[in-house]
Amino acid sequence: MPWVTRGLRNGVLTTRYPKRPDGYGANWRGAVSVRPDGAGRPPVTDGLCPTGAIRPGATPHGLAGGPVGGPVLDRGKCILCGRCVAERPDVFSFDSSAEVAALTRPGLVVPPTEESEAALATVRAELSRRVAALRKSVHVRHVDAGSDGSEEWEVAALLGPVYDVHRLGVFFTASPRHADLLLVTGAGCTGMAGPLLTTYEAMPDPRVVMAVGTDAISGGIVRSGDTGPGGVGEIVPVDVWVPGSPPSPFSVLHGILLAVGLLPAKRGPA
Repeated sequence: MPWVTRGLRNGVLTTRYPKRPDGYGANWRGAVSVRPDGAGRPPVTDGLCPTGAIRPGATPHGLAGGPVGGPVLDRGKCILCGRCVAERPDVFSFDSSAEVAALTRPGLVVPPTEESEAALATVRAELSRRVAALRKSVHVRHVDAGSDGSEEWEVAALLGPVYDVHRLGVFFTASPRHADLLLVTGAGCTGMAGPLLTTYEAMPDPRVVMAVGTDAISGGIVRSGDTGPGGVGEIVPVDVWVPGSPPSPFSVLHGILLAVGLLPAKRGPA
């Protein structure tokens, strides 16, 4: 049969991640970073980012890894359009890593802000305590709270043969009564606020909430100033934030494994 010969010829295509690294390569747009070098560079002009993810910063050189007054970028608002990298390659660059999830909202800001290690350790310890019983089998309930559909394609890819989340004990369920982790996409539009909250309240304890995608984190391009949806964190308490527009399947998988304590939490985006 053709599929048998093809399988023998191609071998195992399922990723070995997270046991082994599975990088996308140097050209993969995992996230935008602020270059640590470039002292004396011209200031970043207003209007460079369509979502307002870039702002002037006054982070000390030693902490931020950049000059005093250098720009600060919020990955939770970044839609990965690449405009900043194209217009100011001396300041911004793409990070090829897919491991971009964070346990706190300030953890998505680069260069890292002055978030104390003690506070981060408290967050890690509390989440680890809550999910201690979930590490062998995790059931995920996905709710679309006003997405444009791009995140859904990436989430659906996790069920295919390349990522195969079932091998890690991760399963998607149709009922919140059976769910351990609530995976939310979309900006948290008004029409979905009630259903999203109802889903969260129907889940048994312990429960974890993961905001997937820039829209879910901050409203993304949908948000205009102080109007419009500001992300699902205004509706339900979020434990893990996965930036990207959309994030890759590896980024979503990293967030799930981080949420249930199967991967160590990083200090923040590099």
